[in-house]
Amino acid sequence: MPSYAVGIDMIAIPRVQGVIERHDGRFLRRVYTPEEVAFCRGRVPELAARFAAKEAVMKALGTGARGVAWREIEVLPDRRGKPLVYLYGRARDRAERIGLRALDVSLSHEREFAVAAVVGLREGEVDDPQDSRERLVRRLKERGLL
Repeated sequence: MPSYAVGIDMIAIPRVQGVIERHDGRFLRRVYTPEEVAFCRGRVPELAARFAAKEAVMKALGTGARGVAWREIEVLPDRRGKPLVYLYGRARDRAERIGLRALDVSLSHEREFAVAAVVGLREGEVDDPQDSRERLVRRLKERGLL
């Protein structure tokens, strides 16, 4: 039975502006594909929205920032302006492994914040939430936190 993979993220636009100014292009090369940088043409709100989208995709993939590289997730518009997500490398492999299909993204920004929401259709077996809880409780006990 299909399920959904969901991710959402929000970031302060001035924070992205500050990182771009401090790291003189290094941040742009590390986080964005050349096509994303060309499309955004230095518009920080657009870059911030894409940063939020990449974080949201990582959440939908269940990896966080550790499992995939920033540039393995690309957000570019179709001919009508609708943002589309493209996955490469480990991000694409992870999506295939968990049966994630039909990934959609919505972007928005205003003066201070950019936000992105991602929803994907997931086919195949889904982890039992009770099993996940039991594994977590066991780890917490092993570490003396519970």
